[in-house]
Amino acid sequence: MPEAISNSQVARHMVDSMDLKKPYVIAIKQQPITEEHEPYVPKPGDKLIDAGTARATLAASNESPNGTLEDNYAAKNQHRTVVQQHVKYWDRDNDNVIWPQDTYIGCRDYGWGIILSFIAAAFINIGLSYPTVPTVIPDPFFRIYVDRLYKAKHGSDSMTYDNQGRFRPQQFEDIFAKYDRGNKGGLNAGDVYVFWKEQRMVFDFFGWTACALEWLATYLLLWPEDGIMKKEDVRGIYDGSIFYKRAEETKRKREKAAHQSQTSPGLVAQAKKYF
Repeated sequence: MPEAISNSQVARHMVDSMDLKKPYVIAIKQQPITEEHEPYVPKPGDKLIDAGTARATLAASNESPNGTLEDNYAAKNQHRTVVQQHVKYWDRDNDNVIWPQDTYIGCRDYGWGIILSFIAAAFINIGLSYPTVPTVIPDPFFRIYVDRLYKAKHGSDSMTYDNQGRFRPQQFEDIFAKYDRGNKGGLNAGDVYVFWKEQRMVFDFFGWTACALEWLATYLLLWPEDGIMKKEDVRGIYDGSIFYKRAEETKRKREKAAHQSQTSPGLVAQAKKYF
């Protein structure tokens, strides 16, 4: 039999467990999982307002309530939903269609080698093409149609994008509130594994696989020296701003490497472009 709890005990738990005097509880000891992974609860002084309201054009977090301000990114993308911004980097000619070669070139530009970029382009375009095509007939070229990208949403993930491609701050904040063990300001591989395991929906094999590959790609892109994917860098994945940043960093590194190779070419430098 479940342990009975009096009204006075509930009220005391509301105040003592949160120190915010909210008229609800976010965890109960009878279900330990709720105490292990508590959701984001707004606190006095938080910059983020209306966390439960999805944003059509802003990837808002408590640290960046107005989205990405660098290079006026948020203002430039007010005509795109956040999920469209997520893939805009690969749509170089602005025709709202992403070909496999667009994906490949984009991956190469932000630092991935030939083999990894080819694999990524194959998985991404094969996986996302059909849900976005405007007809029932599959696209023989595996193109992704950006205007219908919201149709490619899958389960077993954080649900940060809603079904129309908006960004949901509450769900994004929940990722780190629940799984950032030790309040590191980000997630390591172990945190992501726990997140992935607990977000899985029953029999959603596609969603399980897609979520795992997405976080693997995120780690490979960010490649944090300390092993921790920073919260704001992950947010930049959602609105696509991090791709431009990494591409610019890679461009500078390649220019520097090209200059150095003119004086001391080596086999290691040649091998790096493949991986």
